Amino acid sequence: MNLPNKITFTRILLSLILIFILLFPFDAAGFITPKLFINEAIVVDIKYIVAGVLFMIASMSDFVDGYLARKYNLVTDLGKMMDAIADKILVDSVLIILASVGFISVVIPVVIVIRDIFVDSVKMVVGSKGQVVGAIYTGKVKSACLMVGIVLTLFYNLPFELLNFKVADALLMIACILSIISAYQYYGMAKPYLFPKPTKSKNEKPKVLENDDIIVDKSIKDEMIERLKKIEQEDKMEL
Repeated sequence: MNLPNKITFTRILLSLILIFILLFPFDAAGFITPKLFINEAIVVDIKYIVAGVLFMIASMSDFVDGYLARKYNLVTDLGKMMDAIADKILVDSVLIILASVGFISVVIPVVIVIRDIFVDSVKMVVGSKGQVVGAIYTGKVKSACLMVGIVLTLFYNLPFELLNFKVADALLMIACILSIISAYQYYGMAKPYLFPKPTKSKNEKPKVLENDDIIVDKSIKDEMIERLKKIEQEDKMEL
């Protein structure tokens, strides 16, 4: 296992630890997590701050392993598979958890998950035909908005919450819109491979043209007329 794959595997472990921290019922188990009171109106559960830090580290590792794999030509099929799995575990799981506790709208994980399933399916079909659908600019901007939006949500939208600016919600909504747009763009790029035009079979017999359907080139037609005239003249001379 090369270095980029090891980093990807570490990201999967960090994602599982992150999910455990967010889902474990600390209060029910008798472990009361510390709370921070900010501006006498915002109560911050420290476990979400820890989860936010882990999410940031895992997100940065996604960039690092991809950079190293491309720079040192260490791209492998195992690495591609693990990278896709790590991304889905990290992002989709956190979005679902945040929606379940009421931090974000349920619409956000639904749109993101459906979009990911659709795009991955398109890439799989195109890849089976020996083609590659590369990343597009809209998709990259979507990912950036999504990552920053999740981090801010885990950090209770601080410090923007103190100014009553819902930056985290805005970024997540932008990510949803860009998800739909990028999915449509991926579909447009892959449409020729998803719905190829039918080609004539080698064993298909050529169409037999009827008399009214015969199309003759003009030069050939003129030559045939000249020959017919010569034949008529010769017949007259013989008579």
